Amino acid sequence: MTTHFAREERAALVQALRGAGPDAPTLCEGWTCRDLAAHVVARERRVDAAGGIVIKALAHRTARVQAEFAALPWDELLALVVAGPPRRSVFSVPGVDEVANLVEFFVHCEDVRRAQPGWEPRMLDAGVGEALWRRVSGMGRLMGRRSPVGLVVRRPDGQSVVARKGTPVATVVGEPEELVLFLSGRQQHAVVHVEGSPEAEAAVRGAKFGM
Repeated sequence: MTTHFAREERAALVQALRGAGPDAPTLCEGWTCRDLAAHVVARERRVDAAGGIVIKALAHRTARVQAEFAALPWDELLALVVAGPPRRSVFSVPGVDEVANLVEFFVHCEDVRRAQPGWEPRMLDAGVGEALWRRVSGMGRLMGRRSPVGLVVRRPDGQSVVARKGTPVATVVGEPEELVLFLSGRQQHAVVHVEGSPEAEAAVRGAKFGM
């Protein structure tokens, strides 16, 4: 059965951006909502310039293209986020959107929401939570590879993933969506609790997680 959770999270992201406004802060250091929206658009519409997201040598080109999108009027920029990728983009290939964008849009939606005062965790559809857990199960070791100690992530129902082997061990417990945020480098804004020594907890809370 085809799922459309990435599409739903895109809509949630747009709603959060629109509600916060272009100049509101986000959890992405140095980025306003305008910058974050421009990042989303550049990633989908200028794949030729998106390499700088992961390759430092290309970061200048990526920043230049992102700045061009950020200079657009706010409503026009949001309309591009809503419209999604053009046909020539790899993200328009059937199935790629769900695989590549579910975590991207969920995390960025929370980057907007949780940077604002008075935020509360969203009530997600159970299917979204399960889909996010599958991402944690499949990518946990990649996302947790920089942990300075052993790292286990565990759902409240007991299902767990070893994100990094080692000792001492810190076990991070939370709902799948909160574990995604933790492993994406948003440790201080993820609703989790950590089991382990105070030293192990401090190590994982200060680690540079993410892709």
